[in-house]
Amino acid sequence: MKIRVGFGYDVHKLGEGEELWIGGIKIEHTKGSIGHSDGDVLIHAICDALLGAANMRDIGYHFPDNDPSLKGIDSKILLDKTIHLIRDKGYEVGNIDSTIALQTPKLKDLIPIMQQTLAEVMQIDLEDIAIKATTTEKLGFVGSEAGISAYATVLISKA
Repeated sequence: MKIRVGFGYDVHKLGEGEELWIGGIKIEHTKGSIGHSDGDVLIHAICDALLGAANMRDIGYHFPDNDPSLKGIDSKILLDKTIHLIRDKGYEVGNIDSTIALQTPKLKDLIPIMQQTLAEVMQIDLEDIAIKATTTEKLGFVGSEAGISAYATVLISKA
């Protein structure tokens, strides 16, 4: 069996009146992610980690932000396509460990819903998706609520 590890990172600026999508769910908040797609930093970081682990470049290579057909696209669609790309190469997801950095709102009660949503999209066990949330103690662009970031590490394997 061949196993590989991948790491992903994404960041989006936050803006008043924008929708906030994290982990495939819409979260009520006064600010939301500004991006070409729906701006879901968690899904984007996971996609980057999966693609990197499979040595398939990055999310921007497969889903460029200058492609008008991707404007406003639901990031769950990008995740589904990413899963198909790595499965076409013979890989399966072992597990995902991720962290969302956001000052407000608090996400702890929403994490189980995110895990369920992502498990359904990727057709993997809920237990194979870890999602953590943190603030930056009001430091930096996350702490000032100017932006949001997410990190993901994945393990994939090929029989």
